Amino acid sequence: MCSSDLCPQTFGMRLTADMIARSPAFINPVKDRELDLRGNKIAVIENLAATQDQFDSLDLSDNEIRKVECMAVLPRLTTLLLNTNRVSRFADSGLARAFPNLTTLILTNNALTTLKELEPLAQFTSLTCLSLVDNVVTKQKGYRAFVIALIPKLRLLDYKKVKQAER
Repeated sequence: MCSSDLCPQTFGMRLTADMIARSPAFINPVKDRELDLRGNKIAVIENLAATQDQFDSLDLSDNEIRKVECMAVLPRLTTLLLNTNRVSRFADSGLARAFPNLTTLILTNNALTTLKELEPLAQFTSLTCLSLVDNVVTKQKGYRAFVIALIPKLRLLDYKKVKQAER
């Protein structure tokens, strides 16, 4: 049995208040206050209330996250970076409450495979930039049209401008 916060063989690392406090925080190139939680083998998005909603951008890239979910309410957060994880699903509800002002969601190189798995993204009513590059779902027939219809405010999908004709 594993009793510490460090149990990589079964759960990966726990995202604790202590880890959040020890992680680098800085002003990024676009002048957002960012918290860097990259490469910590984090398996579950949890304990984000410990950030006290002090960040515009949260970088959870290069971890082992399988599901996008959050119990904390973070109205300041506008950018969520989840590149190179194992994301294959989203919480069915609560995401809009947790991230009401999210404008940018980067999910490059994850495990999303079906259009149905993307339906919860409609909760993000402020989303203008989404990347699903290097996910199997991008090869699905009608993928781009489906996502544009799902998220009406989207301006950039997979780093390509959404054209008026595509709406």
